[in-house]
Amino acid sequence: MATVKITQTGSPIRRTQDQRATLIGLGLNKMHKTVELTDTPEVRGMIRKVQHMVQVEG
Repeated sequence: MATVKITQTGSPIRRTQDQRATLIGLGLNKMHKTVELTDTPEVRGMIRKVQHMVQVEG
């Protein structure tokens, strides 16, 4: 299956609680941390919600 690399580039400070929870759901909790997840519609939706705080590759 296809995968996507997601790197957290923005801080969750002064963000809404649902955006913070979305970052945690993606497995991101520290700046510049990178995770590799399966490319599914659910993951793409989560990325779209916090697109201003993450960088996506692949």
